[in-house]
Amino acid sequence: MDGSGLTLRELDERPVTDLKGAAPKKIEALASIDVTSVLDLLTHYPRRHIDRSREATIESLRVGEEGMVLVRVQSCSARRTRNRRSLVEVTVADDTGTLGLTFFNQPWRERQLEPGVEAVVFGRLDQYKGREKMTNPLVDLVGDRTGRIVAVYPQSEGVHSWDVDGLVGEALRRIMAVRGFADPVPAEVRRRYRLVDRGVAYHGIHRPESMQDVVEARRRLVFDELLRIQLELVQRKVDLERSAQGIAHRVEGPLVSAFLERLGFALTGAQRRTIDEIDADLAVPRPMHRLLQGDVGSGKTVVAATALLAAVQGGHQGALMAPTEVLADQHHLGIAALLHDLEVDDPATLLGRRPLSVELLTSRTTAGERRRITAQLVAGAVDVVIGTHALIQEGVGFSSLGVVVIDEQHRFGVDQRDALRVENPDGTVPDVLVMTATPIPRTAAMTVYGDLDVSVLDELPPGRTPISTTWVVDEAEAWAAVLDEVALGRQAYVVCPLIDESDALEARSAEETFARVVDGELAGLRVGLLHGRVGRADKEATMDLFRSGALDVLVATTVIEVGVDVPNATVMVVLDAARFGIAQLHQLRGRVGRGEHPSRCFLVGEALTADAEERLRALVRTTDGFELAEVDLDLRGEGTIMGGRQKGRNDLRLASLRRDREWVEAAREVAVDLVGDGDGLAGHPVLADEFSLFALADDGDYLLKS
Repeated sequence: MDGSGLTLRELDERPVTDLKGAAPKKIEALASIDVTSVLDLLTHYPRRHIDRSREATIESLRVGEEGMVLVRVQSCSARRTRNRRSLVEVTVADDTGTLGLTFFNQPWRERQLEPGVEAVVFGRLDQYKGREKMTNPLVDLVGDRTGRIVAVYPQSEGVHSWDVDGLVGEALRRIMAVRGFADPVPAEVRRRYRLVDRGVAYHGIHRPESMQDVVEARRRLVFDELLRIQLELVQRKVDLERSAQGIAHRVEGPLVSAFLERLGFALTGAQRRTIDEIDADLAVPRPMHRLLQGDVGSGKTVVAATALLAAVQGGHQGALMAPTEVLADQHHLGIAALLHDLEVDDPATLLGRRPLSVELLTSRTTAGERRRITAQLVAGAVDVVIGTHALIQEGVGFSSLGVVVIDEQHRFGVDQRDALRVENPDGTVPDVLVMTATPIPRTAAMTVYGDLDVSVLDELPPGRTPISTTWVVDEAEAWAAVLDEVALGRQAYVVCPLIDESDALEARSAEETFARVVDGELAGLRVGLLHGRVGRADKEATMDLFRSGALDVLVATTVIEVGVDVPNATVMVVLDAARFGIAQLHQLRGRVGRGEHPSRCFLVGEALTADAEERLRALVRTTDGFELAEVDLDLRGEGTIMGGRQKGRNDLRLASLRRDREWVEAAREVAVDLVGDGDGLAGHPVLADEFSLFALADDGDYLLKS
């Protein structure tokens, strides 16, 4: 490892004003895009690189096709059209010919494209009055760079590509003239992954001799970005495990054995594997932090129940927190049924045993019931409590909370998720299992939830009925299917479109749809209505009617996205489906196919964008939530998945969870090797200093609580 060169901290402490050519106006413009230090400058990476030896020429462009060429401005003029629109006309040329550029309503182009300026232009080639031209093309100014590979930098008001290019060149020259770059990544790691050293990487990204230099530079710099994130996550996980006192649970005992024997069906291989992973965590006196992700219907509830029972059979308690009352009710019904007839030891009773106690605590729980449940929780007479955020309200305590399960954890706020991870009276901390039925791509899980161990249920139980998905523009086919299924004694959901984030507008949409279908397409059927503005009592009454079969069709908003389990429902109709995301559509589809009958899902409406069309086609193509999660990542990018991670120094400037999946895994392996033993980066002082430079305390807390 080279610790003699300049570190990134030293470059961060060196202002760009120290560089030759950094005029005051240029410095002010750079500050507007958060470039104030030499480190900021070096990590303001080129947007693209132009290979002059392989670039297209004006002569090779074809009319009707898009193309990109490097040209020099010959002339530029501006005038007003008859309707007072500004019009800038430019003639550009390369060694093979000339090309006309026309810009409407961009008067500043006259100042930008002065004769002699070199630029990269990208646009569609048209022909007008026998002359080839482009209208409103994209333009990147590149100055007078004469190298074979031209780096093109992001530009903004007052900051041109050649400004950045010149300052970067000066910075690199000065750095190499002093001591070069320190390289904190161990030489053995660089050899293992065939990574160039840091100095070569910064030169290769900013001053490449070939496009292969760019490829090698990007590999190294991407690895550095991902390694810093993984070091933070692994270090925090290790710190938590070492600083908190957990509970060593008795994972092999009569309660769990009796539960599994009474299930009446065999566990899938994925369930057995996941239970073994969780048991290994529970058996040691170190707090578990595990993410359980599984597709809709993969059997997460059974896995969660075994974890809760492992706590109970050792004399502790279990808690399951769900984001909505509908989901909490559903969990209470399901888990109470699964744990029915199980008994626990209780010396306070006459026979020394009593039925295992499962209670439900939500904001709908009456004051009297709440007082009884909270008193019994403190006394240890409640073994498993299931609820909403009511579980973390003041006045709710436990005798000894052993295992916490948090379902659909992404729907809780950070503080809500963290509130159940509290010390017991004896100073121990409960084990935490967070669950999601929204599959997360592996690389995203390793980055966003990198402080958690991850278990995956990637196998559906046998007998799970298939769901066929159809995308239709006309609603008629969907309504015909609903009528056919109801005639056979089945039930259906109709989900109304997301208009925007307004509950009021969603409710109106549902009410309008309800009124229309009751008198129209579904006349004569028993139809119920459910949305966020329906009162609590009416909501529960409607759900009870639908569960019991007293309603044929439930018209609803996405309040039924999770937590509704009606095996007799076989048709899901999603109106204006293109307005929903992949994960939400997959969750909605998972409300059917839960019984013995084949089920259908209709995605209704036009796709107004190419991305919307790809989302709908993906849902028609597969019911595999993990495959859909990868499609979602490709379509949306990592920004929406990274969430609060993307701020401050830890932005991924070059790395992409889509393109760089293998480097996420490599960085994770190296981070575990470097800090997984709990001794931190004591043997790597330069890397430790760089880690502290980039790590933001708020970011770390966000990730840890997530």
